[in-house]
Amino acid sequence: MSDFTFTIDGVEVPANKGQTILEAADAAGIYIPRLCWARDLAPGGHCRVCTVLVNGRPQSACTHPAGPKMVVEHDTPEIRAWRKNVVEMLFVEGNHYCMFCEKSGNCELQAMGYRLGITTPKYPYMFPQRAVDATHPDVMVDHNRCIACGRCVRASRDLDGKNVFQFVQRGHHVRVAVNAEGGLGRTNLSAADKAAQLCPVGAILVKRVGYAVPVGRRLYDVKPIGSDIEAKRAATPSGK
Repeated sequence: MSDFTFTIDGVEVPANKGQTILEAADAAGIYIPRLCWARDLAPGGHCRVCTVLVNGRPQSACTHPAGPKMVVEHDTPEIRAWRKNVVEMLFVEGNHYCMFCEKSGNCELQAMGYRLGITTPKYPYMFPQRAVDATHPDVMVDHNRCIACGRCVRASRDLDGKNVFQFVQRGHHVRVAVNAEGGLGRTNLSAADKAAQLCPVGAILVKRVGYAVPVGRRLYDVKPIGSDIEAKRAATPSGK
């Protein structure tokens, strides 16, 4: 039994006290796009892709608690355009070459671009000079692909208990650094750590497993990102 209900684009959604808007939407089969959110991680609200209007005011769905009789707008033309702009900026702020990236087909940023209908960004590419750290025997970090989602930071701190990754600098200069001089190879990161597994793009990659899954069988080759959540709603008798 739910504690209360609220609406998302006019659809009544049941929720329990303590649930966020995104969690309640997921349970109801309504997919709200997100990039920095991941199951088992504390929400960070970094990417803002999940921004919705709550009673007319913008809020991040991954951090904002659901409330009784709340009116949420998520799939309007204005919000879709805003979301598309955010994702386009993530593409141009880094060096993303999907056809050469071993995360292609499994990359959430790439899949989000497809879902939002992005063929090419309208913003000029920044082409930043970023390093690749391959000093670790089992894991590499390609900073060119980092979108500063903070998943690795939260996973290392909260799930692995290691604090291998941390944000440094501010604004558009922000980047993810490691807690050891000399690179990732000097840290106590393991390839089995959650921090090495939860990157939504190709920034953190476990070595010697690239391209193991052939084209056509990768995560987003057949169904768009969010299809697993939307399938819950489609499976209900009324589809509502």
